[in-house]
Amino acid sequence: MNMTEEAKTSEPQAGPAVSVVGPGDGETIVLGTTRMRVLEDGSHTGHRLAIAESVLAPRTQGPPQHRHAQHDEGFYVLSGTVRFTVGDEDYDAAAGTLVMVPPGTPHTFANLTDQPAVMLSTFTPDMYVQYFRDLQEVFADGRQLTRQANIDAMSRYATEPATGLA
Repeated sequence: MNMTEEAKTSEPQAGPAVSVVGPGDGETIVLGTTRMRVLEDGSHTGHRLAIAESVLAPRTQGPPQHRHAQHDEGFYVLSGTVRFTVGDEDYDAAAGTLVMVPPGTPHTFANLTDQPAVMLSTFTPDMYVQYFRDLQEVFADGRQLTRQANIDAMSRYATEPATGLA
C-alpha cells in the first residue's frame, strides 16, 4: 500500500474540540457585589489558561492585597475604571488597559467610581477559578466571608495575603 492509499483508508484524527462560549453562556459566580462569568475554566486548555469576565458594582472594594505563588493573573479593563494597588503603588486603569501580575507580586483592585466596571481576567494556569467557586459556596451557605475563611480558601490555591500591605 502506498502513502496515498493509506491516507484514504485511515480514520480521520480527532483534534481537541473548539470551545465557543456565547454572550449568555458560561458559569456565573456571584461574590457580594461582583458578578463573574467564567468563560474558560481550563477544561478546554489542558488547564493552562482560564478566562473570566467580572462586573464590579460601583464602590466595590476588592480582595485584600495578596500574592500568587504559582500563576500569572491578567486584567483587561473593558469598561469603567479600576484602581489596581500593587505593593504601595496605585494605578487607575481605564477601559483599554491591560494589567499583568506575575507570580509573587502583591496586588489588589477596586472600583472606586460611581459606575460599574467590567474586566476580562486571565489565570495561567487555571487553578484560581476554583477559589472563586469556593467563595461562592460560603455565600450560598449563608456564612460570612471572614478574613480567615478567605485566607484559608486562598491557601488551597498557592495564594497568601500580602502581609503588611493594604
